[in-house]
Amino acid sequence: MTERATEVTAGLVRQLLRAQHPDLAELPLREVAGGWGNQMWRLGDELAVRIQRMDTDPGHQLAERRWLPVLAPCLPLPVPVPVRSGAPTERFAKLWTVVTWVPGVPLDRGSITRGGQAADTLAAFLRALHVPAPADAPAGRGAHPRDCTDGFDGFLDAVEADAIGTDAAEARAVWDDAVAAPGWQRPPVWVHGDLHPANVVVADGTLAGVIDFGELCAGDPAADLAAAWVLLPAGAAARFFAGYREADAATIRRARGLAVLKSLFLMLMGQNGDRGLPGGKPAWGPAGRAALDRVLRDRAAGRRPR
Repeated sequence: MTERATEVTAGLVRQLLRAQHPDLAELPLREVAGGWGNQMWRLGDELAVRIQRMDTDPGHQLAERRWLPVLAPCLPLPVPVPVRSGAPTERFAKLWTVVTWVPGVPLDRGSITRGGQAADTLAAFLRALHVPAPADAPAGRGAHPRDCTDGFDGFLDAVEADAIGTDAAEARAVWDDAVAAPGWQRPPVWVHGDLHPANVVVADGTLAGVIDFGELCAGDPAADLAAAWVLLPAGAAARFFAGYREADAATIRRARGLAVLKSLFLMLMGQNGDRGLPGGKPAWGPAGRAALDRVLRDRAAGRRPR
């Protein structure tokens, strides 16, 4: 199938809806800016179409369809709950799903001005999410940092020298400490797996929803706890961990290292913003740099979140 044949347009989305969900097909339809593996199209006021673009793995959307309706009622923030399933067609051989719309602005195009409120909200959300996952939950992210060393080395080498400056050695020291930390010893818990500024929405200066559960899996909660630095403004991490309550010292060490990893990823995507996608990701670079600053400031303050 050619690149042009798989291009996602309003005409394609409406054609898919008319063929499979005709009762929704004439609702107002408009593209939502952003997206990477999947593209979003707003459908009326309360729905959206989540359609595969770069992502070629059907397992991600299938997992969202299976598990988000189960998890959503237990979560204190809105999430995009699948309500209709779209099947591949001859013209478009990937999955698409109709989900509930989560109001707000993605954090990579917005800001958090109520840091304390956001810290409390994120802590409550992750406490509710991080419950033991069933045996048939998808496996995926949530691995120990020692399993991600190739990714860390690659990101650190690829980030432009003038973007990271003299902080490369400090970033590696935080990473090495995370690699040396003991692993998660309790049963795997549900993990979002990809919390970064494009995957949460904000309203009124605080967190208002969590989106993109394509990496949902059973694993180590440290993968999500990295959000204390990646999402929250400076000074909010300590309040977050106090509200979360369940993170021991080793888990915080792993989370801090994974926050460095995510920061470098965001910086890299910012400097290579086009990556074959329209519009690029120019806001990700500054978001990653700010997150790295917050992590390193914690290290300088004695390795305690602050």
